[in-house]
Amino acid sequence: MSYRLLGRTGVHVSPLTLGAMNFGANANLDHADGIRIIHAALDAGINVIDTADVYSQGESEVIVGKAIAGGRRDDVVLATKHAAIGDEVNHKGNSRRWIHRAVEASLRRLGTDHIDLYQVHRPEPETDLDETLAALSDLVHQGKIRYFGTSTFEPHEIVEAQWTAERRGRERPVTEQPPYSILARGAERAVLPLARKYGLGVLPWSPLAGGWLSGRYRKGEPEPALSIRLDRQPGRHDPALPANQRKREAVEALTGLADEAGLSLIHLSLAFALRHPAVSSVIIGPRTLDHLTSQLGAVDVTLTDDVLDRIDEIVPPGVTINPADAGYEPASLTDPAQRRS
Repeated sequence: MSYRLLGRTGVHVSPLTLGAMNFGANANLDHADGIRIIHAALDAGINVIDTADVYSQGESEVIVGKAIAGGRRDDVVLATKHAAIGDEVNHKGNSRRWIHRAVEASLRRLGTDHIDLYQVHRPEPETDLDETLAALSDLVHQGKIRYFGTSTFEPHEIVEAQWTAERRGRERPVTEQPPYSILARGAERAVLPLARKYGLGVLPWSPLAGGWLSGRYRKGEPEPALSIRLDRQPGRHDPALPANQRKREAVEALTGLADEAGLSLIHLSLAFALRHPAVSSVIIGPRTLDHLTSQLGAVDVTLTDDVLDRIDEIVPPGVTINPADAGYEPASLTDPAQRRS
């Protein structure tokens, strides 16, 4: 497997990152099986693991920690994120208070003395961005994290973080983790160009659009059984919604294109995300060993310009078919009071 640079950090990363969201109570309950999948990914050359404290309420981090114990830790670029844990009002957010507590808890669960890449899981406009950068900078200076980045930040927030770090003498975010797939191309409008401008590493999540690009949807065949994702994210997965019907139409066209190109839809979709020059490593989230195996070969696929042009005809550049796939909506859109004087 060839490796790529993670932005301007000098760290080399595999083109695929193993996402650990499906390890634990939310998906794969079997710790031993999760460890086998992690070891198989490492044996295949993947050297980045991405998890979060919110994945199965910390259980994912525990499984990852078990898998990399005993000599494998030094070979792994270990990434995690923080979000809300539990119901206590201050057990969430981007404040110094919570970030420091969250990092200490993640270190314990992961069984390590440092995290290579710590990511702010979502923007939080009510918290001063300098508060967050100062807390993360202190953790870098203490050696508890090596780098930090952001996940699903709006373009203006990416820029603000860079400028704030420069003006206040903070460490700067070095990565962004946006949603990016053939069906959700919104990052192409500004996030990916900004990443190139500021030298950020990019680790896109959901390159298979939450399973829509897994090849399970085929014209003329019965709808696949609705997964647990429908209960948690009906906006993204309910096939009755008009936006998801449009996604289904796009998937049928993409499936035909993949067949013509002699590729699986999985390989077509992952190779598409890997082709963007801003992308460092694409996050895959296998629940089973078969899922992992079906995705590894994408690193050897190079899409021709003709195929990429056909993809652009099916889903134009910059278009996210279903807004629910954007991963985050700012309060300026969700709170009517912010739009009405």
